[in-house]
Amino acid sequence: MEFSHTSVLLKETISNLKIKPDGIYVDGTLGGAGHASCVCERLSAMGRFIGIDQDEAAIAAAGKRLEPFGDQVTIIRSNYCNMVPELAKLGICGVDGILLDLGVSSYQLDNAERGFTYREDVPLDMRMDQRAALSAYDVVNSYSEEELFRILHEYGEERFAGRIAKNICKDRMNAPIRTTGELIDIIRRSIPAKIRATGGHPAKRTFQAIRIEVNQELTVLEESLDGMIDLLNDGGRLCVITFHSLEDRLVKNIFRKNEHPCTCPPEFPVCVCGKKSKGTVVTRKPILPGDEEMTANPRSKSAKLRVFERKV
Repeated sequence: MEFSHTSVLLKETISNLKIKPDGIYVDGTLGGAGHASCVCERLSAMGRFIGIDQDEAAIAAAGKRLEPFGDQVTIIRSNYCNMVPELAKLGICGVDGILLDLGVSSYQLDNAERGFTYREDVPLDMRMDQRAALSAYDVVNSYSEEELFRILHEYGEERFAGRIAKNICKDRMNAPIRTTGELIDIIRRSIPAKIRATGGHPAKRTFQAIRIEVNQELTVLEESLDGMIDLLNDGGRLCVITFHSLEDRLVKNIFRKNEHPCTCPPEFPVCVCGKKSKGTVVTRKPILPGDEEMTANPRSKSAKLRVFERKV
């Protein structure tokens, strides 16, 4: 299957990166290089681009798409949480812009073999990096009922997390739960019929939760953003596109903390903690896709772009 993905909030992201022709830019979620190619088109011969992705198929597709830009482009197969040490290997300690698009690619969703979809009966997987040890199969078949409840409740905000976790543990006592179809059957049985009749697919929240757990998405994001802000040169910008409330809330709070890090009590006349602002939150409210984009690409509907500008 050919790697394909429609870049979300493309114009808005490129505009907010404030690209300097001779700057250094990093895409930590390279994907099919939709955003990346637009960045590279705006660089002069003195500019440089580094693309990072943990998905082998994305690396191959992006490499082909970015071939015309030659030596200006460096592509690294890794998780974006390793951005700082990976750039250090290249002798880079400061950059002018960083982009993260946290959505699951269309390729990953539509390629049934990857096990992200709840629309086909395929083996449970959901690994963004096929080299990773933990898969959805492992989560579903080895996590305790309490652990399953926690991730479904926290990461999926699933109303019936308790029932689903209990029924997963009950069913797997007879035989391992091997496919998405088997898991969906359990989810359907766990949710009252009148609730299933409303809203979207009943498995959507559970699949989101398991995917987040398998790839440690929130942990990686939370542990990476401060380091990325520190990596920015003066005036450099970090643009992050999120697709669900947990990610968006995390990004908003970390951006806010980096803008106003002071931990002194409000009644203190002057700051004594010594923590200095690292910059400014450019987006007081997130940038959302317009009606035209949402019509052309329904998967963009939940996208939100937040931007932080470094001040040294």
